[in-house]
Amino acid sequence: MRLRSVSLAAILAALAPAAPVLAQTSAAPAAVTSPQAPELRAAPVAELVSEVSIPWERFTLDNGLTVIVHEDRKAPVVALSVWYNVGSKDEPAGSTGFAHLFEHLMFGGSENAPGSYLGRMRNLGPSNLNGTTWFDRTNYFQTVPTPALEQALYLESDRMGYLLGAVGQEVLDLQRGVVQNEKRQGDNEPYGLFDYAQLEALFPEGHPYRHSTIGSMADLDAASLETVRNWFRDNYGPNNAVVVLSGDIDEATARPLMERYFGAIPRGPVNTPAEADVPTLAASIIDTMHDRVATTRLTRSWAVPGLLSDNAVPLSVAAQVLGGLASSRLDNQLVRGEQSAVSVSSSLSDFHRVGIFDISVNVKPGQDAAEVGRRLDAIVADFIANGPTEEEVARVATRYVSGRIQSLEQVNGKANVLAEGQLYAGDPDHYKKELAEYASVTPAEVTAAMQRWLTRPVFDLTIAPGEREAYVEAAAAPSGATPVPAAEIQRVARPPMPEIGAVSDLDFPAVERATLSNGVKVIYAHVDTVPVTRVAVEFDAGYAADRADRLGAHSLMLDLMDEGTTMRDANQLAEEQERLGASINVGASMDRSAASLSVVSANLEPSLTLLSDVVRNPAFAPSEVERLRAQRLASLASEATQPGAIAARALPPLLYGPDSPYGRSFTGTGDPGIVGALTRADLAAEHAAWVRPDNATIFIVSDEPLGEITQQLEAAFGDWRVPSTPKGVKAFSDTIPAPSSRIVLIDRPQSPQSLIYGGAVLPVSGTDDLLTLNAANVTLGSDFLSRINADLRETKGWSYGVRGNVNALEHRVPYIVNAPVQANRTGESVAALIAQYERFLETDGVTAQELERTVNGNTRSLAGGFETSAQILAALRSNDLYDRPDDYQETIASRTRALTAAQLDEAARQVIKPDQFVWVVVGDASVVRPQLESLGLPVEVRPAQ
Repeated sequence: MRLRSVSLAAILAALAPAAPVLAQTSAAPAAVTSPQAPELRAAPVAELVSEVSIPWERFTLDNGLTVIVHEDRKAPVVALSVWYNVGSKDEPAGSTGFAHLFEHLMFGGSENAPGSYLGRMRNLGPSNLNGTTWFDRTNYFQTVPTPALEQALYLESDRMGYLLGAVGQEVLDLQRGVVQNEKRQGDNEPYGLFDYAQLEALFPEGHPYRHSTIGSMADLDAASLETVRNWFRDNYGPNNAVVVLSGDIDEATARPLMERYFGAIPRGPVNTPAEADVPTLAASIIDTMHDRVATTRLTRSWAVPGLLSDNAVPLSVAAQVLGGLASSRLDNQLVRGEQSAVSVSSSLSDFHRVGIFDISVNVKPGQDAAEVGRRLDAIVADFIANGPTEEEVARVATRYVSGRIQSLEQVNGKANVLAEGQLYAGDPDHYKKELAEYASVTPAEVTAAMQRWLTRPVFDLTIAPGEREAYVEAAAAPSGATPVPAAEIQRVARPPMPEIGAVSDLDFPAVERATLSNGVKVIYAHVDTVPVTRVAVEFDAGYAADRADRLGAHSLMLDLMDEGTTMRDANQLAEEQERLGASINVGASMDRSAASLSVVSANLEPSLTLLSDVVRNPAFAPSEVERLRAQRLASLASEATQPGAIAARALPPLLYGPDSPYGRSFTGTGDPGIVGALTRADLAAEHAAWVRPDNATIFIVSDEPLGEITQQLEAAFGDWRVPSTPKGVKAFSDTIPAPSSRIVLIDRPQSPQSLIYGGAVLPVSGTDDLLTLNAANVTLGSDFLSRINADLRETKGWSYGVRGNVNALEHRVPYIVNAPVQANRTGESVAALIAQYERFLETDGVTAQELERTVNGNTRSLAGGFETSAQILAALRSNDLYDRPDDYQETIASRTRALTAAQLDEAARQVIKPDQFVWVVVGDASVVRPQLESLGLPVEVRPAQ
């Protein structure tokens, strides 16, 4: 079980209705486990494996570019995925971080398409648009409407073959700053420096995997224009790349297009991936790192073979049985049994040449960390000596295959699988070999792999609460920023960029309805892309259901629902899910609570039985209440160290007032004093008030017909009766505190970055028609190309990313700005944000170009935005929450095309008032306070805890 760190992205997701995110919770109402649970039978793994197939065709251009095509006509979209055979392991000494830095430069425009690549792509209406860098590869991907594919191929080929004329000193210096802020953002998190220590301990000097992908500040400072240009020349040739086209296309169509746009690009040098042995430490390394954390973390790490090794699958299975499954050995013994840990994990990170097997245990506050460490080592030693059972191995295999099936619903997901197999194994069908290995691996093979690799010396690191070492910052004047004469780039003329064809409007699945015999409404859509069913049993509750004197009660009740029922204890629930390849999650947004299920449809009926047990029969066993209470208190202590969680706890009461259902932490985790006093009776009463059939709606997306599913739902939920106690009520008031712009600075010492989190309550609700306002905000705050991100990231380079969002709650809606910035630019960043909002809202509204980009992006992206069953399920749920018609998604395109710039300006100017924004800043007060006090706004300073 993982004790989740609360990122601001996750917190903002909790404001949305679509899925139960933050409290991915666990446990159960009644008393104790007593009746015998019926046996649930799962489909054989071999049957599931037979469902997995990604047909493909492959050809190679004369310049060496490998092209793979997968045809999938389910939606009029094509995924274009480009994988380069180069990553951070290929960086020479003194050039760490170059692969990732160059990934950023690839988005700055090319010779025949100058300006932001993302700006041009936004006009195409892409989904899944991004790029990533890892040890072994750099990849770029986008899913576009079929009529936009040719333009996407032109743009992608232009940056493969004709980039360097657009990469000048100014572009390099800007992206250097952005990357360094990305590094600060990760380093600023609790435990954020662990990865550096792990790599440097496991791998010797000169080993390709010794340094992190993000690189060092010093090497990034030293990156000169000519060195990064040479990185491109050496590594970005077509013969060093794989392109996958997956979706609404076939090989006969793809071949001439690839010849037309990529065929003239000349070959480059061949990059032979750096060889890398699997090092063994001469002796175990035992060390302690101090960090500003609330919970001591114990880690154990070994370097092991890479993903092509015969040991890769056995070691992965070992990691899952030890600490990856919900029913894992470490969970059962340290978390549920001895209760000396609040969370555990074990995983295999397998790279091309090597892998890392690591174990992590967060020690329960008050426990002796050294003693927990000795117990951990004893459990691991016993597991290595005796190995897993056949049942444990089978559960891992079922879960893996089920997850793989579900991941193949998106055309981009299939493109990634094919590209990875081709790049690392020379075989797009490598995934089939992995599936076969999971289906056939034996306990003896798992045990042998552990005894071969995990009996060697270990890196044993404890991360304990305390002050961090001094942070190594970037230079004020990077040496690489000094202009050096560079050879002029000889540009190559290309034919004009092709136009985008007509993109058809979205065809959303027909919505069907049924009602169970007890009155529970069922809302259904049929999607048969993959044999998967997704279910959400949703309740009108959410974090807003907490009473002001019971903060945290609702989410703790939800946490307990899948930690034991009257028929199955927590471990039995976990094991049943693993046998079925099912995933049951219980959680909440601000407005709704839900128990969700995703499962291969062959195992739907027994999985619904399990879901029903979780929803209807939580046991709230006293021992589980105490265990989950201790975990929650540890989580609350951890939140006090996380910038995103600190901000998310501080801002809501400032905006809504502490008595409003929305005036509490967006994390939903509550108050330590209240959580510590909650009784089992309180939690059972919370369940009876909110989790009940007269407060429930069931949403389903499946490849199975509604008639068959309704029968199964009737068997699982039809005899569920309304309790005698009253249904819960959320008391919303129209009274919102009078807005008063000010700054609340929360002191978090040793923060290399500040988190700016500000906003105001708008005079609109989520049930209002917000389409025009949201379209206006694409230009102002929500898009990569928004005014605020273009300023702070793409012009000034002070942030890795800035957003301002209309967060559509059911009732009064908040507008929230999220801006992590480098600490020494905090005050200037707040001033720049205010200036951008004032300028847009007073004089410089949406331009014609911005309107065109917004309309095209918001309409052309619809097919990709509703490609998967998960996206369809989220749409059904949001339509119900906001009281929208079933065909709402089909009306978006025509309504958006009718918008004018004047309408967008008016929609934003009527409701967004930057002079009413309250700003929460989480950062080092010794650095930040003088900057903020110069802005002329009242500044209140609070401690982080």
